[in-house]
Amino acid sequence: MTFFTTKEDIDYHVTHLKNNAQMQSSAYRLAYEDFDFMMRDELRPLRLQLELLKPEITMSEHGITSTVVIFGSARTLDTVTAQVNLNKATENLAKNPDDKIYKQALLNAKQDVQKSYYYEQARALGSLIANDNSEQEKPLFVVTGGGSGIMEAANRGASEAGGKSMGFNIVLPKEQMPNPYITPELCFQFHYFSIRKMHFLMRAKALVAFPGGFGTLDEVFDALTLIQTKKIRRVPVILFGKSYWNRIINFNALVDEGAISSEDLDLILYAETAIEAYNLLNELIVVDSD
Repeated sequence: MTFFTTKEDIDYHVTHLKNNAQMQSSAYRLAYEDFDFMMRDELRPLRLQLELLKPEITMSEHGITSTVVIFGSARTLDTVTAQVNLNKATENLAKNPDDKIYKQALLNAKQDVQKSYYYEQARALGSLIANDNSEQEKPLFVVTGGGSGIMEAANRGASEAGGKSMGFNIVLPKEQMPNPYITPELCFQFHYFSIRKMHFLMRAKALVAFPGGFGTLDEVFDALTLIQTKKIRRVPVILFGKSYWNRIINFNALVDEGAISSEDLDLILYAETAIEAYNLLNELIVVDSD
């Protein structure tokens, strides 16, 4: 016995829809075709399942089993853009030397130029990882949060190297647009942070965190907690820019307070350049065998 496909059922339903009150009622719609029904609070468990399943099926179809997750601030600018902004800020202050707003803008622009180093290093790392794919039986794919800044840089590097990369975008009050360097068929959108986090880690063979804010910190501590509590297998967690991380988080103070053990510090590695991070990945990543 061969069943009709769901699409065939829907097409038949639309074709034979009668212009009467009964068949025009929302109650008569097929459940999975009824958007208002699918959005009900009672259907949240099903939406969670679907949000987990859709990227899972797609990545399986593309043979993606191993990833390097790259986190970092969405606000980090590339070197060219940062320098252009600095030049403008310098000109504005020269014309208005006593203006406090222009003084602050110049300070911010100088800081952005310094931080652009991280953009270029994330870009280089994405390129190094993607360059390896043609020689690997089980290639590693770059995956990011899909937005701007460091995320864009890593996807950009992979794209410039001719490789595919993924972006896991998230619906936010201030809409985060996917950056243009993500492989289109591997650009996903999530509503639930929890499911997005699961997909970050389900195939992760390593995580590299560049300087960032709340979102980056959230992902780093989530991964470290899961590794520490043995909820996931241990994978390298590389923090890029040791001076930044030591200034933002006092890990040694956590040890001194007895909040973590000294052995927990061994879960964290540091890198200052793309090639240094890349060498750590080559040294420490374990790709599962069939």
